[in-house]
Parts: sequence; C-alpha cells; structure tokens
Amino acid sequence: MSDPRAELAGLYERAAAELEVAAQHARVAARRLREQEVPRSGAHAWAAHGHQLAAQELLSQAARLHAARARPE
Repeated sequence: MSDPRAELAGLYERAAAELEVAAQHARVAARRLREQEVPRSGAHAWAAHGHQLAAQELLSQAARLHAARARPE
C-alpha cells in the first residue's frame, strides 16, 4: 500500500504544474489579443481553460481521497 500523504502531495504538485501552464497560456492569450490576433488568442484561452480543468480534477481527486479517510468526529 502506498503512503496516502505522498499520493496527495503528488496530486497537489501535478495540479500546481497544470495551473502554471494555464497561467502561461492566459498570458499568451492576453498578448495575442492586444496584437489583434483573435484566433490565436482564443486558442490559448481554451488551452488555459483546459489546464485549469485538469488541475480542478486533480484537486477533486485529492478531496475524494481525503473524504474517504476523514471521520466526522
């Protein structure tokens, strides 16, 4: 059996990495929009959203793992 804390830490690290990439895409989307490159801006905006959703799923997994072990005492 694996260490649950290590598993949770890994999920948090992966979520953080996804959010860092999302931030990079958001910055590019803003720059492209200022340059009036709307289609490219949109592509990066959707990529940012996709990475945010991936991070959200990882954080949801972490929450489910915690909920499975938590006791309402």
